[in-house]
Order: sequence, then structure tokens, then C-alpha cells
Amino acid sequence: MAQDTRERLLDQAEALFAERGFYGVSIAAIASELGLTKQALLHHFGSKEKLYGEVLKRISSRFMALREQLSDLEPVQGLKDYFLALLRKDHLGSHATTVLMRELLDNKRRADTAGTWYLRGFLENLIGQVKEVPLWRDAGDAAALAFVYQILGAINYYEISQPTLTGIFGPDFYRRLDTNYPDQLVQLIEAGLAAGPPSGN
Repeated sequence: MAQDTRERLLDQAEALFAERGFYGVSIAAIASELGLTKQALLHHFGSKEKLYGEVLKRISSRFMALREQLSDLEPVQGLKDYFLALLRKDHLGSHATTVLMRELLDNKRRADTAGTWYLRGFLENLIGQVKEVPLWRDAGDAAALAFVYQILGAINYYEISQPTLTGIFGPDFYRRLDTNYPDQLVQLIEAGLAAGPPSGN
């Protein structure tokens, strides 16, 4: 398969997994959306699980590339810019963060049988970034990951709330909220990093 064709297929599959989740779309539906027969899609990727794995692997590579772009920044600024990029989807594609959140938060049925954890490097990298902050240098990995998960949760909760908040308050209000939310997220990050890890962690 030509590389540009493969990338186009992965782009479309990523959009479908973002919209419907791993369980919300069948291999036949994916093939139909991609303009392929089910047999052709299975020939190229083997199974829905392998296609999903390729999508996750590509997203993980983008996350790591973004980290490299920010590696020269002071640790607190680097973390703020990294989390803001996840919120805004900068350099990641419009569906990457949604697929990430679905994989982290909606994975109960697959967790016991997953052979490869494509996002492990992403999480380990974030743990490392947190532990570069002076107050967090002696923190345990679990404490650093707990902080990371609070921020990822804030990003995910905001993203999935957009239709409901727009319906309740209207689009003009949501646009104002969308203008303010990044600053609120930065304040949350700064406060957590400045507080340091809980004692004994």
C-alpha cells in the first residue's frame, strides 16, 4: 500500500474511532467509510484491533514529536505548553486528543487482553516531565501520574461537555467559555506544580 494511501486511511479511521470509540464501530462500517470492502481492509491491516493499534501508534508518535519541540523550555512552561497543545489539538490533528482520552478512559473490556500499550510512552514521558519540576524531583511515579491524570481529566471533561454546555447556555456563552478555559487550565497546572506532591509520595 502506498504511504499516502495508508496515511489517508489512518486519518479516516482515526476520525471514526474519535467519534464512536473502539466499540462503537464495526470493521464493516470502517471499511464502508473508507471506501473499501471489509476484505480489503482486513488485507491491509489484519483486524480492527490492529488498525486501532496503528492509529494509536501514530498518535503516540505525534505526542512524542510535540514533546521534542518543547524540550528546550523550562519544565513548568514546557508542561503548560504541552497540555495546552492537547487542549487545542495543536500539531496533533483534530482527533488525536479524543482518541487518546477514549483509550485512557473507555478501555475496560480490552484492558485485560491488550498485548501492546501504545500510550505507555506518552504517559511515562509526562511523568518524566512532571519530575523535572524542582518541587517534584523526589516524587514517586504514582504521585506524578496522579497529577497528570487530573490535568488530562480536566481536558477531557471540557472537551466532551461542549455540546451540552452549548445547549444549556448557548453558542455565544460557550465561545466566551472557550476563550477563558485555557487560562483556567494553566492556573490549575501552575497550582498543582507549585504545591508539590502530597507528603510521603
